[in-house]
Amino acid sequence: MKTTLKRRPLSSGRLRSLATLVLVLLAAGLKAQQTGQPGQTPGQTAQSPGQAARSAAPVTYDLSLSQAIDFAKKNSVIVKNALLDYQIQEQSNRATTSQALPQVTGNLGWTDYIQIPTTLIPGEFVNQPGKFIPLKFGTQYNATGGVTLKQVLFDGQVFVGLQARQASLDFYKQKQEVTEQMVRSNIYKIYYQLLIAKSQIDQIDANITSQNALLHNSTEMFKNGFAEQLDVDKATVQLTNLQSEKTQLEFNIASGYLGLKVLMGMPVKDSVHLTDTLTYEMVRDAAMSDNYKYTDRHDYQLLQINEKLNEYDVKRYKKEYIPTANFVANYSQNQYTNDFNLGQKNSWFPTTYIGLSVNIPIFDGFYKAANVRQAKLRLAQTHNNMDSLRNRIDNDVKEAQLRFASSLTTLDFQKKNMDLSQKVYDQTRKKYEQGLGSNLEVTTALSDQKTAQANYYNALYSAVVAKVDYLNAIGKL
Repeated sequence: MKTTLKRRPLSSGRLRSLATLVLVLLAAGLKAQQTGQPGQTPGQTAQSPGQAARSAAPVTYDLSLSQAIDFAKKNSVIVKNALLDYQIQEQSNRATTSQALPQVTGNLGWTDYIQIPTTLIPGEFVNQPGKFIPLKFGTQYNATGGVTLKQVLFDGQVFVGLQARQASLDFYKQKQEVTEQMVRSNIYKIYYQLLIAKSQIDQIDANITSQNALLHNSTEMFKNGFAEQLDVDKATVQLTNLQSEKTQLEFNIASGYLGLKVLMGMPVKDSVHLTDTLTYEMVRDAAMSDNYKYTDRHDYQLLQINEKLNEYDVKRYKKEYIPTANFVANYSQNQYTNDFNLGQKNSWFPTTYIGLSVNIPIFDGFYKAANVRQAKLRLAQTHNNMDSLRNRIDNDVKEAQLRFASSLTTLDFQKKNMDLSQKVYDQTRKKYEQGLGSNLEVTTALSDQKTAQANYYNALYSAVVAKVDYLNAIGKL
């Protein structure tokens, strides 16, 4: 069924608002392997998204919704920065691990005593009691070279840090999941909005064809004396309005595509062709349930990992009360000579030692106690945040269910109303062309039809958004 369409769903700037949202998210700097290369134009050489971004020639991608999401995972600046955060934590974990491994250092030194230090010895040593005799000990040139080994035997903080490594990685992995879900949600909305806009364009094209036919018939009736010039002028005005609406809608669609490309991390010069479809039945066929789990939400999983990290913090600071022990070993060679000759024989003397150092904390002005208390308070904050998030998830799910149910009801009403308005318009036009009706009736029927279509597409988009929000709320998007 082909009907006309009013641009009300897009005149409010929904596509432009989504594009603006994309740019704001990128400016804020928000942190899956793609199963196949997105579709390309016939004859195009297959290449990765990153290669396509660097290529000089524009690329055209045929993208389903799932392919658009996969593309964003690989190319979105927000997602890539979240992945870099994960990789940064991996290197931080390596630094933590290094504290438990042997530390080996080497040292080299050379000294030229331009004036050899003087030492005073009691005169009694040389039968000159009551005096101090100045003597110079040492040689002018001293050189040294050695290797020192240090190994942590026991340090509670280091061991807790080793235990927390995986939890730290899980934290940043989950942050990446939260970021990807945010991007995924916005891709869903803008992708579906563009599909709806494509349907609107089809409707307008059909109605322009229909209005052209009506203008032709009105003109012929006017020539034969069965209509007035006013009827021809009204048909012309309606045709011009439809053409203007199509122009505005095409501009909004182009703006929406720009927003989608920025969100996915695709160069603006490249083109996108959407391959999925969206129908009334696809939106209407949705089930809701009260059976959901908090742990399905990525933001809740993130708080759970944060709770674990806070517990490690408490444990780490408590370990400060326990003594630490380190093993130390050293081997060095020292040279003493009055001739500047590092290769001089019998001038190098070895030194070797091993040792054990134990540091026992006694009193630090309650510094450790303050650290433990702070860590416990941060843990309490995390528990409060988890309670708050559980309550917010319950609210999100209930609100999304109500909105989705209401949107589906409204969609059903608007679908029936649009079908009825099409029927009224077709019958009114036939009456007019048969000379049984007035041009005013046709104009009124056309206006009612366009309003019904606008309401239907608004309801369709509202239902799509409500469905996405519901899936988001239960963590199944």
